[in-house]
Amino acid sequence: MKDSSSRDIAHARLGDAKAHLKDLIGFDTVSRNSNRALIDHMAAHFEGLGGDITILPDETGEKANLIVRFGPADQPGVVLSGHTDVVPVRPENWTTPPFEMDERDGRLYGRGSCDMKGFAACVMAAMQDIATVELKRPLYLCFSYDEEVGCLGAPAIARHLKALEVPPSFAIIGEPSEMTLVTGQKGKIAMRATVRGTSGHSSFAPGHVNAVHYASKAIAMIAGRARRYEADGPFDHDFTVPHATTLVTMVEGGVATNVTPDKCSFTFELRSIDETAARADIDALLSEITEALDPEMKAQHPEAGITFERLFAYPAMGDASGTDAFSELRAIMPEWSGKVSYGSEGGVFEVDGRIPAVIVGPGSIKQAHKADEFVEISQVDTCLRFLDGLLDEIGNQKD
Repeated sequence: MKDSSSRDIAHARLGDAKAHLKDLIGFDTVSRNSNRALIDHMAAHFEGLGGDITILPDETGEKANLIVRFGPADQPGVVLSGHTDVVPVRPENWTTPPFEMDERDGRLYGRGSCDMKGFAACVMAAMQDIATVELKRPLYLCFSYDEEVGCLGAPAIARHLKALEVPPSFAIIGEPSEMTLVTGQKGKIAMRATVRGTSGHSSFAPGHVNAVHYASKAIAMIAGRARRYEADGPFDHDFTVPHATTLVTMVEGGVATNVTPDKCSFTFELRSIDETAARADIDALLSEITEALDPEMKAQHPEAGITFERLFAYPAMGDASGTDAFSELRAIMPEWSGKVSYGSEGGVFEVDGRIPAVIVGPGSIKQAHKADEFVEISQVDTCLRFLDGLLDEIGNQKD
């Protein structure tokens, strides 16, 4: 491995990491698009370094997960996990084109630079030295599709790893954590509500069931539940937001200014600190809304009412710091910073793969999903040094 004792000297692979990040940002992998070109690009890179390649396509073939193994298959290994999709952009809000990397002021700008192609670029660069290391334990590189729309790709990866003769024993999720150690993450349930009323000329509004009005009542009840979480808990102050949260995120309804709306839909979410209570909490909230609004709506028209659909859910990530697998890697882990309220695939690895997980990755979540998204070059450098330490820990330097 390289001598990385001096932080005053840039990591020897920093230039490679920048080049890889430039390539990765150039693939428009917004979740609505295919990620196959990027997956094929990464697979070719790792295969050229001697990696054992597995591609898991979705049922359409338009999207795929990538799993790469370096090292022996008969030992419990370590997973490095990232997702390849990014959130949408509005180019007019960007200083430079979002799918072209721009380096300025010690930062690398571009959609996904922080969340989380910066981590993928570091892994690609670090693995360029894999030929100099004899791994005692395997290293699994896992890159998924559609994390941003509900962690849809990761379950197939987790199940694949679980089914191996010797599954991995630990996973490191490279979500942006400013290269600190995160040992917990909230789970999420995303829902859509559809309110059906009756329509007509707005001058006869008292005779109609106004779907937007009833949607607003339901939204107010969701906001009330959020205030109760904030005031009454339960609390876990290791989280960045120490209580559950619920909020409405999108609303759609109405067709014209002089027509009583007969339909309104909205999406909302629950992020829970208590995985076992999440389902009960959401069921209680839906019952509260239905019992308060349905009778009143149906009294005006029998076909009026409100229905709910679960869009997706992903599990919380528990605290893996007490596991034997974590203890084996404790020496290389950075400073602990707590638990986070944003989602990651860590919970999926724990629930579907039975693989304990932590989060360690370059960049700040405060930069994710924003115009002019960036990752600090110093964070990329730190991530490369962390990966050096991991390779040193699970391998021996070849003569």
